Amino acid sequence: METELKFRIPAAALAGVRRAVATASAQRTPLAAVYFDTADRRLAAAGLALRLRREGRRWVQTLKGRGDGVAVRLEHEVVLEPRRGEPSLDPARHAGTPAGAALQAALRGGERLEEVFRSDVRRTHRRVRSAGAVIELALDEGELRAGGAGGRREPVREIEFELLSGPPAALPVLAARWAGRHGLWWDVRTKAERGSRLAAGVASVPAVRAAASAIDPAAGTAAALAGMLRAALAHALPNAAEIAHGDGTPEHLHQLRVALRRLRSVLRECADWADDPAALHALEAGWRGPFGRLGSARDADALAATLGPRLAAVGAPPLPAVGPGAGAAVRPAEVVCSIEFQALLLRTLQFALLPPSAGRPLAAAAAAVLRRARKRALADRAGFAAAPAAVQHRTRKRLKRLRYAFEFLMPLYAAKPSRRLRDAVAAAGEALGELNDLYVAGAAYQTVLDQEPRAWFALGWLAAERSRAAAAAAAALDALDRVPRPWPGKARG
Repeated sequence: METELKFRIPAAALAGVRRAVATASAQRTPLAAVYFDTADRRLAAAGLALRLRREGRRWVQTLKGRGDGVAVRLEHEVVLEPRRGEPSLDPARHAGTPAGAALQAALRGGERLEEVFRSDVRRTHRRVRSAGAVIELALDEGELRAGGAGGRREPVREIEFELLSGPPAALPVLAARWAGRHGLWWDVRTKAERGSRLAAGVASVPAVRAAASAIDPAAGTAAALAGMLRAALAHALPNAAEIAHGDGTPEHLHQLRVALRRLRSVLRECADWADDPAALHALEAGWRGPFGRLGSARDADALAATLGPRLAAVGAPPLPAVGPGAGAAVRPAEVVCSIEFQALLLRTLQFALLPPSAGRPLAAAAAAVLRRARKRALADRAGFAAAPAAVQHRTRKRLKRLRYAFEFLMPLYAAKPSRRLRDAVAAAGEALGELNDLYVAGAAYQTVLDQEPRAWFALGWLAAERSRAAAAAAAALDALDRVPRPWPGKARG
């Protein structure tokens, strides 16, 4: 297993990073690699990367396997005997290893491996000691090449922080100092992934959705908390990388927002599972600013896709810009690449990597969290349809926290009742989401009443729709209240 963090370097910061890495103790190694896959890209689909790389004067065959999506990956290296010229690839060199077993499964039909792309980089690297750990800094400068001499090119300008020994939590602490000093941004996409996309001529890939919860019912609260934080990061990071690189779509932004909402729900609802609950509450508070700024951009995308066509169909004028600072559109890439956003990501990882205490039994603690979250979400159910907008919005936020906390903890409970509750919470969330969109659209039209008389018509239509949507949301909350809870506790808990 290798534990490393990889960061992209803005062009303007490259000279400063180069000076910081290239001290007297640094070494410089030329690296030339060839990456292989089948014609139908089975290795890429399995999260595997197979390469031959010349490192100075030696050749190394390396197989990397799927990791946790955050910082850890399977890796197996074989140093080859010295020879003249480029050696041949032999997948059998990895037999008998976990990564080799994954490779064998991917190549079960004996598919032929072919060259996909090459990389040619100059590595400047040295070791440092930080917080009781030994960490290697590796600055890579060069390019990826696909399609031969006249093919596609992509520059490589990145720095890796690899944990060689010591506590894993030291890794994000050191990386955060470098990211803050040089404006680096965390990119979980590997050279293999980037090279495969280069070879295929693909600029963007589908957004990453949340994986099913893998929480261990036998775990204690501290280990469960760390696992939930890692899962939230694994959901957020690939979508954030697409946005930061300029390849993001509205769906990448939506999934990043969902991932951050899931993360904030864990930090808020399960903070007392940590050794330092106040620190987790402070981290959740820190996420509010960038989360809100990304929300402004997300509101524009969502309303354009959902309410925009309905408003046009009834003759309303085009939907105005929405959200705070609508006159100057929020650029999601700037938010994601900001020092603040990157520091929050790394602070989250630090908590996920801290050696957990034994914690408390998970079952009782999870039931307490879910009882409390459910009670809050339904606190304003009575009279919801006529409640002020602020109360309805508060209910929507509380319902989201219940949803995401429960989705993480679902493996603790029987499947059938858990699915019923999950579906009821999701249905109520959809109903409240539609109501919220109607409020946001109304606020947008309020800003153009002086310039666009037809905005009055739009406001009237939206008011009628809000009345209908509020009644539907109230009914969904009533339905949720009737669904039995799968966790033990008080009858009304």
